[in-house]
Amino acid sequence: MVSPLFYYQLALLAILWLFVMLHVAGSRRGAPIPPPATPLKPKRHRSPAPTAFEGLTHKPHCALCERDTAHPPSPPPVPPDPMAPTHRRPREVDTSVHFCPHRACAYRGWLGLGNLRANGHPSGGPWRQFHCTSCNGYFLETHGTLFHGTQATVELIVRVLACVAEGLGIRATARVFEVDPHTVLHWLVEAAEQLRAFAAYFLCDLHVEQLQLDEVYAVLRDRKAGAISDDEALKRLDRSPWWVWTAMDPTSKLLVVEVGTRTLAMAQRVVHQVTQVLAPGCVPLFLTDGFKEYRTAILTHFGSWRQRERRQATGPLPKPRWMPLPALLYAQVVKSYRRRRLVGVTHRVVFGTQLAVEQVVAACGWTINTAFVEVRPVGRKEAEASR
Repeated sequence: MVSPLFYYQLALLAILWLFVMLHVAGSRRGAPIPPPATPLKPKRHRSPAPTAFEGLTHKPHCALCERDTAHPPSPPPVPPDPMAPTHRRPREVDTSVHFCPHRACAYRGWLGLGNLRANGHPSGGPWRQFHCTSCNGYFLETHGTLFHGTQATVELIVRVLACVAEGLGIRATARVFEVDPHTVLHWLVEAAEQLRAFAAYFLCDLHVEQLQLDEVYAVLRDRKAGAISDDEALKRLDRSPWWVWTAMDPTSKLLVVEVGTRTLAMAQRVVHQVTQVLAPGCVPLFLTDGFKEYRTAILTHFGSWRQRERRQATGPLPKPRWMPLPALLYAQVVKSYRRRRLVGVTHRVVFGTQLAVEQVVAACGWTINTAFVEVRPVGRKEAEASR
């Protein structure tokens, strides 16, 4: 049996060891800590303010601009002399809005030169015939329109195209109006060509304050909205992998529409088409989404070479940089999504100042947005309710 004295001695030794350890720890705590061999660098904090654009050393490539430079447009043709008035009775039918379409005629394409005369309605038809006194040719007033050479009435063609424009399918429209689907498709193609020619003739030398640009992929929007299944989305993606690019003036609702892939080359094409319809010297405010290729495309067509200032008194001059025009204003509307839901919208001024951009949009009572070219996907319930 162990004696109790042994336990007393063991407890005394433990207390002495505890006092010694506390004394050593206290002496070390009061001792100064030696400085590190190499001082720690403070963590660099980035400024939230955007850095100034320093310019590009090379102008970005645009295939359409190079094509126009290599093949400059020919000078405008000289109009022929107007026809001298005759001693016949005055003309009652106005022919100033028509022109002779014959290629061999010297007055082809010219309006109001007095070379056309009305020649009645051949075979009692609804359309008037015109006679060109220069080439002695005849043509109907519907020449060059989708009503030329068809036996269908104007009312039928207009109603068919209106139904297709409202979203009714080609085959369904053909069943409703009891016409062939290929006929409906032919009318639709002819109407599209007429619209393109009309836009090319009237959309020129425009003065606009701002332009909103956006690209829409209808298949992805329908898939996110749950309107189509994954298999159907894959089929449509394989069949038509295209985006619809849109540029719109919010005030006049004038449109520039192109269809293609979501690449820099397509962005260059869209902005190039915009420059073709703007008046010389017109530099509007551009508002787009966060697609980064827009900046390069806009800078390509609305930029110029600018000589940089010397940083030293001697030495060679710095190389010129491709910089945006002083009047160019460009802002982006960057949207943040989480789990396919919009969680935040930020505005980023790329070229110009925040104050200058807000002054342009505030003149019409608006804010920085791309709402005029945004396409919100419509669900199945909303589509059925609208019908």
